[in-house]
Amino acid sequence: MPPHKSFRLGPAAAALVSEARRQAQHGEPDQALATLERALRIEPSNPLLWIELGETHEQAGHEELADSFAHKALQLASGDARVQARAWHLIAESLRARGQNAQASEAQARAGALEAQ
Repeated sequence: MPPHKSFRLGPAAAALVSEARRQAQHGEPDQALATLERALRIEPSNPLLWIELGETHEQAGHEELADSFAHKALQLASGDARVQARAWHLIAESLRARGQNAQASEAQARAGALEAQ
């Protein structure tokens, strides 16, 4: 069994995520995405940032990009069931938004199984 990991954001990336969330809440999705891309340049291997980027794209109606970034997060999140579950939730949302309800249910079930660990 691989060792358990727990991903966290460093201080600079956390500050940028907070700023991006504020920008998104104020109807500035393009600025929010640019801010998150800056955070990714600081911590490119942090799956939490890829999920944030995917969630922001999903809010902007870019479901396919959201799905792509959630899958990238899954690749990086090995060992952290909490982060993997968050990625699967995003995948489920993006699939549901595209009318792929059966696949969305499967993704939601995978998220639930990870949360039960």
